[in-house]
Amino acid sequence: MSGHLDPRLLRAFVTVAEELHFTRAAVRLHTAQQALSRDVRRLERELGAELFVRTTRQVTLTPDGERLLPYARRVLQAQEELLAAFDQARPLLVDLNSPGLVTPRRVLHRARELAPEHELMARYESGLTGAVGELLAGRLDASFGRFAGLDPALRAALDHQPVRYEPMAVVLPEDHRLAPLAQVPLAELAGETVYAGAGNPRTPEWTGLARLLFEGRDIEIAPPAPLAVGDEEFQRVMARTRNPVLAVVGFPALPGTVSRPLVDPVPLSPVSLVWRKGLTHPALDALRRAAARLAAEEGWLRRPDGGWVPATDDVLMASR
Repeated sequence: MSGHLDPRLLRAFVTVAEELHFTRAAVRLHTAQQALSRDVRRLERELGAELFVRTTRQVTLTPDGERLLPYARRVLQAQEELLAAFDQARPLLVDLNSPGLVTPRRVLHRARELAPEHELMARYESGLTGAVGELLAGRLDASFGRFAGLDPALRAALDHQPVRYEPMAVVLPEDHRLAPLAQVPLAELAGETVYAGAGNPRTPEWTGLARLLFEGRDIEIAPPAPLAVGDEEFQRVMARTRNPVLAVVGFPALPGTVSRPLVDPVPLSPVSLVWRKGLTHPALDALRRAAARLAAEEGWLRRPDGGWVPATDDVLMASR
């Protein structure tokens, strides 16, 4: 046996031992059943002992599993006490990207309800890519966004939990030819130049999603331009260029504009909760529980009929 046991493996073991059911244990840990099974098998290899008897009907502890259980519980309790005595008292800094985005804000509000004893403080980094540097430097704890849009080397240093397939929309000048429509079919954007954040170094994951969506549809992405900061400046630039703006349903329209959902197909923006690997904090646990509960209550992870999402995103969203 090695001289080090990852507490995560012990937590996986204890949860399965308490549930005696891998699926229920995976739900408690907010992870995939396959990942949980891998963790238990790894712990068994490191200990050189079989901990569970698995059949198609039931899971039971072996004698070695029974012997390990009290030790594992004491180790995890000691870890929780140690963390509580030091870093755990600090606020959890949560990036919501933008004040207008509904999904991150709702998750944060629910987490505050679930853990009123902890401080969760909002930050606004305006894009997942922009937040990643802060996450890895420890100046930010969690963010939201399109995980598949990050460089694989960055993803390797992060963990994520799928939260929502968020329907996308287009923001239009109120006198635009498409503004009278209740919904805008993607085909109606053919020939248009649509703003999707090109050139903004904080949001390339969003521009990349737009590029995949517009490919083969005769829709152009507006070229890079100086970033308009603040609603008033953005409104002025939009009035001058008259370019539609790619957004998500629920994003508030500015004065002089209207927001219309996109259909045929319904494009979906895959949203994950993202944090750096190894981060432990009870408020992060509350944030993850909040995201999982809202997703279940609202059907956020059910793809609507005719929904569109890039294959690479779909794989990452389904793998957790």
